[in-house]
Amino acid sequence: MHDMSLYEKKIISDTEFPVQMFKQQIKKPGLYCPSHWHEHIELHYVLEGQGIFYCNHKPFNMEEGNLVIINSNELHEGFSRTKNFEALVIIFEMAAFSKEIANYNVIFKSIVASDINIKKLMQDIYQEELNKQAGYKMAMRGKIYELITYLLRNYVAENLSDKENSKRMQNLKRLNMVLQYIHANYSEPIVIQTLAELIHLSEYRFCHLFKESLGQSPLNYINEVRLKKAHHLLEQKEMTVSEVAATVGFTDYNNFGRIFRNYYGYAPSHVWNPDLTRTQL
Repeated sequence: MHDMSLYEKKIISDTEFPVQMFKQQIKKPGLYCPSHWHEHIELHYVLEGQGIFYCNHKPFNMEEGNLVIINSNELHEGFSRTKNFEALVIIFEMAAFSKEIANYNVIFKSIVASDINIKKLMQDIYQEELNKQAGYKMAMRGKIYELITYLLRNYVAENLSDKENSKRMQNLKRLNMVLQYIHANYSEPIVIQTLAELIHLSEYRFCHLFKESLGQSPLNYINEVRLKKAHHLLEQKEMTVSEVAATVGFTDYNNFGRIFRNYYGYAPSHVWNPDLTRTQL
């Protein structure tokens, strides 16, 4: 059976340098980073192109010079809006670098726009990774310390208590089964009561937990999953708009068009022909 879990267990075996760093590139509009979550911090510094990242389903526009910060235990995914999209990615566990900072349970701001200090640090870290001269791991670690300190002093959104941090992680783990179910069955009718029963909650308590954890109602989340699948299918230009609507689980074509336009700002037909003006759609 295909594993639909959205949880990603990061294993970084190098205890001397517990970091993953790489350049991520895609050559067409579409999925850049599939929906998942993990305990590690993940940074994306955009080198080229434009896109959109969702952190706990809050949208953040990405463009050249922006740093996207994925905090620990945040459900996230990304999409490119341009033919070429390229970003530097750093993934690390905060406690492996500084237990002092990890104990703060900080939540960094999700997007940092055009900060020249961050640009310099990211470029320096990547150059060390490319050149791999003697002591490069130690040099990279020092620059990452500098980057973390800079973010801590300038881009913290909030500090969580130990209880809040633990609750945040436990809620996401608990909802993982529900998210798996939605991603596996989005093309079929989904009843909220069924989702609640998966984790043994009343429908009222389930809806409260879902919105508290993901920032939106279960129905909005289901529609969002369906719309993203629909957009991807429309980009393939292999099915009509009505066929796509039915394939992703919308039984009412007019309702699909309305929700699609509200979400993306343009009609489904715009994906087929971007040259159409809004009045022609």
